[in-house]
Amino acid sequence: MNQNEKARLFGSLHRKGNPVILYNIWDAGTAKAVTDAGAKALATGSWSVAAANGYGDGQKLPMDVLIETARSITAANELPLSVDFEGGYSTEPTGAATNVAKLIEAGAIGINFEDQKVGETGLHPVEAQGARISAIREMAEGRGIDFFINARTDLFLQEGDGSRHAGLVEAAIERGKAYAAAGASGFFVPGLIEPVLIEKICAACELPVNIMMKTGAPDPVALARLGVSRISYGPGPYRSMMEKLKEAAAAIYAAAP
Repeated sequence: MNQNEKARLFGSLHRKGNPVILYNIWDAGTAKAVTDAGAKALATGSWSVAAANGYGDGQKLPMDVLIETARSITAANELPLSVDFEGGYSTEPTGAATNVAKLIEAGAIGINFEDQKVGETGLHPVEAQGARISAIREMAEGRGIDFFINARTDLFLQEGDGSRHAGLVEAAIERGKAYAAAGASGFFVPGLIEPVLIEKICAACELPVNIMMKTGAPDPVALARLGVSRISYGPGPYRSMMEKLKEAAAAIYAAAP
């Protein structure tokens, strides 16, 4: 498949009630392991890629390192790859589009693109985030790629008290509709785990909805019934693998003479 065929395949995997499962990876080796396990597509997690390279999350990982990571994955694997690109390493529409173009050149067919002000507090205004999405869409269309822009809102992640999430749903729906109008392909609401609220967003948004697995979230079968189209695992796989590595190493060192 060429790059645009991979992009179209990736988009087609997002089906309400039959979600694509993305067990997030961080390098070419983990991409192969997840592919061999039966994945239909690949997606990095920003936290995981940063940690694997010795950096913190929040665009602390140099962009060129992230792009080379994407390039190494696509060079060794034929599955479609979506890259968690955080805030696009630019607050300006033109800058974000220019940076995403570099990911396309590295072989990626999609991104996560978040609306929080990276390194600051709060979210970008809806209109400003829509302008950035529109610039990315225009750039991708100019390159003939059906690029998948998974527009993420951080409304729920920034509110740690789950009992207040119901009060954020209408604002989230407003952002989802605005991002769709701007050219987004999907709508990502990490941090939200309440079934009734997930179902409400899935019903109100025209875009396929992405839920991130975390403690307390419904299982994939339940999420499918709620209308979810994409399920991702964020930093969970990396943290799990690192714990297993530490446990194995600790056992070796404890038994050493």
